[in-house]
Amino acid sequence: MQTFMIPGTIFMSLLAGALFGVVRGLFLVVFNATAGASSCYFLSKLIGRPIVNWLFPEKLRFFQAEIVKRREKLLNYMLFLRVTPTLPNLFINLASPIVDIPFHIFFLATVIGLVPASYITVRAGLALGELKSVKDLYDFKTLAVLFLIGSILLLPTLLKRKRIYE
Repeated sequence: MQTFMIPGTIFMSLLAGALFGVVRGLFLVVFNATAGASSCYFLSKLIGRPIVNWLFPEKLRFFQAEIVKRREKLLNYMLFLRVTPTLPNLFINLASPIVDIPFHIFFLATVIGLVPASYITVRAGLALGELKSVKDLYDFKTLAVLFLIGSILLLPTLLKRKRIYE
């Protein structure tokens, strides 16, 4: 589903939690999401440039500019993007090879960055019967925690930048 940008992976994460529990479900979700995102990365590298330029021209220019600014701490920036819902994962998967993000950084950020949100979703799969809608998973508190985790991931970059200007 990740490879071909088919919506609905959140339901598969819920199902993984319900069927396999938190630990095994989390492992399966992160493994499959990373494999799908990696496949999407390489597919986009082969044929994605015109599609992404057509679908997201402004977002692509913004992303390219941000990558250029953060080239030294690219892993931290990519982790921030993966943990927080700043840019959709679909866009990150498609645009990363186009803006020259090396695969090893893309892969590491994907594996590590998908864990927090996947954990929340897989854990929610245990209480599948109690959910009324997908919106119940991502309330204000959950989104705030994701942004907090993303901000913590940016601390090394901010501290280094502060030392440079002093």
